[in-house]
Amino acid sequence: MTLELANRFSVRLARTEADVTSAQRLRYDVFVTEMGGSGDMVDHAAQIEVDRFDAFGDHLMLFDRFSDDPDAVVGVYRLMNTDQAKTAGRFYSASEFDLSPLLQSGRPLLELGRSCLRQSYRGGPALFAMWQGLSAHIRQTGAEVIFGVASFPGTDSSLVIDALRLLSSDYLAPSQLRPKAIGPTAVTVEESEVAIDRKSVMRNMPPLIKSYLRLGGCVGEGAFVDHAFNTTDVCMVLDVTRIPDRQRAIYGAKP
Repeated sequence: MTLELANRFSVRLARTEADVTSAQRLRYDVFVTEMGGSGDMVDHAAQIEVDRFDAFGDHLMLFDRFSDDPDAVVGVYRLMNTDQAKTAGRFYSASEFDLSPLLQSGRPLLELGRSCLRQSYRGGPALFAMWQGLSAHIRQTGAEVIFGVASFPGTDSSLVIDALRLLSSDYLAPSQLRPKAIGPTAVTVEESEVAIDRKSVMRNMPPLIKSYLRLGGCVGEGAFVDHAFNTTDVCMVLDVTRIPDRQRAIYGAKP
């Protein structure tokens, strides 16, 4: 799959081992060098961020045709469908969230993971281009529900508690599609006793989370503190069949 967008960005799936290595190198730059993350399979000598799920999923890659090096990857997404997760033994997100409602829904699932953009491409059209490429992949594969971990920087959940409370109060997933944070670092999000400055919270919400919300996405119950990646994670869920018509037209999505 190759998709050209606005004559600048090109999005396609990784075709070779070299492609996957390029994606992993960008992930190293973002998750390890920039954010201070780590992991059992991170290769500091080769400067690649790797985990065991890489061998089972597809890797969506974003290129900037106008850059000095048009072959350099500027954004990546790892995609894993239900069959791929069965081969892998589970979805990646299952280590942080109980995915039973999603798995029991019987609907075609697609997990989105390891999403990152090179720093100079954040907050602009690059993320939009990635989502258009993702929309094309969804049309081809027939996924109905997409989900995945989205992160706030840092492991002190108290610093983002207002954002977590807003997501929980206004965007909680329906019970039949609602993952729940699990494990010793799971965070329970309780209602706020004071009013939340909604505009300020939304202004500072991570771009990936806002992208889900614009498309009608919702959030699972609770949050998970990931010390390996130095993040506080929520599980985002999007029922593709319920994307609002306006957003469907913008991103090229189809029911």
